[in-house]
Parts: sequence; structure tokens; C-alpha cells
Amino acid sequence: MYSNMQQYLIIGGSGGIGKALATQLAKEGKQVIATFNKNEPQQEDTNIHYHHLNVLDETLSLDFIPEELTGIVYCPGSINLRPFERIKPADFEADYQLQVIGAIKIIQAVLPKLKKAENASIVLFSTVAVQSGFPFHAQVAASKGALEGLTKALAAEYAPKIRVNCIAPSLTDTPLAALLLNNEQKKEANAQRHPMKRVGSAEDIAAMAAFLLSEKASWISGQIFHVDGGMSSLKVN
Repeated sequence: MYSNMQQYLIIGGSGGIGKALATQLAKEGKQVIATFNKNEPQQEDTNIHYHHLNVLDETLSLDFIPEELTGIVYCPGSINLRPFERIKPADFEADYQLQVIGAIKIIQAVLPKLKKAENASIVLFSTVAVQSGFPFHAQVAASKGALEGLTKALAAEYAPKIRVNCIAPSLTDTPLAALLLNNEQKKEANAQRHPMKRVGSAEDIAAMAAFLLSEKASWISGQIFHVDGGMSSLKVN
């Protein structure tokens, strides 16, 4: 089904950052195997092959994945911003299942395929809220903080064969953040909170992910990259 060229698996590749990354890799001539859960995308590029996958299923059928993978990217996530005292333990567990256990299940399943590649790479996603600390972000920060720890542990365990890195964006204009950016007033207010005075785009984050997957990043592993408009490190007027 797939050629012997570089092949990438994007879990959650039908919208937002995942879709932007799939499009970028396809334009570069890479073969992309992308998954979707609820909304099946229209086939737009012969280099992108979509398959249904729900990472929360007890058993996962991954027979659509080729025998060798150059890289995988795990995109599923959620943004639930509420006061800590209103978040039930079950809510934390649900986020952890989606964002951490889901990633673990996929990575464990495809490790043998990654080990066959010359420049294998794994990219995960965190959030600026892990490092910086924002009110009402306890639920998302707890799971994403676990992913940052997983990134470093796996990078150490699988060096030098497989590189593992993580991107920690700030607020990005994707369907996941729609409720936070659903009118011009909200968009402008959130833009002004960032030193770069704009909200991030899916393409901003996808560009970093594509770089980390590429041979240009062959000496980079175990890192958390803050692609966040300067939010985590700059204090400007």
C-alpha cells in the first residue's frame, strides 16, 4: 500500500495542528498515515492516507500502519479550563487516558516499526501552562506535565536510535480552542497577552513538528520546545 519513502504516522491528523502537519509533510513528498476519530476528512492529497482510530478503545487495530515508520506525532488533546475545586478526579482521569495513556499505547505498538528507520522521531504535545502556571489550567497541565516527563524518559531510553521531543504551544487558533477564540474581542484580548501580539496558528506549530521529524533535527532529543509567542519567557509591555 505504501512505498519505501519516508512514512509518518499522525494520530489526530484530521484537523488543527495534525492536519496542518499532514499537509506540510505531504507537500514535501512524504507519505502520511493520519487518523481521525469523529470527523472523517475529505481526501485532499494522494500522499495522505486517512484511517479511523479511537485511541480510547480497549483494543486498537493498527493493521493499516506500514512495517517501517520514520516518525510518529500524537496530537489528541483537550482544553478544559475550570476552577480546581469544580474538577472531579474522574475528569483528570479522562484527560490522562486521552493524552497520556493514548500516547503510550500508540508508541508501544509502533516501536518495532520505528526501530527499522534510520532517523526515527517521536513528537508529543504539551502546553505553555506546564512551565508558566495559569489559573484554571490544573486539568490540562496535569496530563501535559506527564507527557513532558514521558518525553524525557523515552528520549533517554531509546537514544540514539529514536529521538523524542515535545512541543509546548500557547493558545493556538484551532478547533480545539474554538470556545476561547469564538469572537474578535476574545481573539484580540488573547493576542495582546502574548509578547508577539498574536495568537498562534496551526501552521506555526506544524512547522516546528516537521523540523523535529526531519534529519535537520538529528542531534536534538529529550527537549521541550516552547512555541508560544514568547509567553513562557518574555515579559514585555
